[in-house]
Amino acid sequence: MAFPYPYRGPIALYNNLPINANYYQPSQFFISTVTLGNPTVVTTTVSHNYVVGQLVRLIIPSTFGCRQLNEQQGYVVAVPAANQVSVSINTTSADPFTSSSATTQPQIMAIGDINSGQTNTIPSTVSTFIPGSFQNISPL
Repeated sequence: MAFPYPYRGPIALYNNLPINANYYQPSQFFISTVTLGNPTVVTTTVSHNYVVGQLVRLIIPSTFGCRQLNEQQGYVVAVPAANQVSVSINTTSADPFTSSSATTQPQIMAIGDINSGQTNTIPSTVSTFIPGSFQNISPL
């Protein structure tokens, strides 16, 4: 069987660098406030890198209220500001989000992994990515 590109063999351990979370986007972000409704608006502490159509999960510790939102998944339906994202979760009957001094902070994170990333199977000048997958943005 002929390969469409030269076979290079396995990657040596010294070339297989450890994964650094800050080299992948989208990332997880800490939540500062949650505006209840349908859709729900989540405000992060810093600007995020989410796009419309991404699948995200909310992690809300019980000390922050909104217990109904913990482990909920939804799609990004709008990005109203650099630090806000609207998700397709109906929270009209949820408990309000409250501030807390707990050490475990509420988070929003993209759902996806390397297996659902680039869909091209041979070298190409066009990269096709599935929304929600992680993209390596490492400067290395």
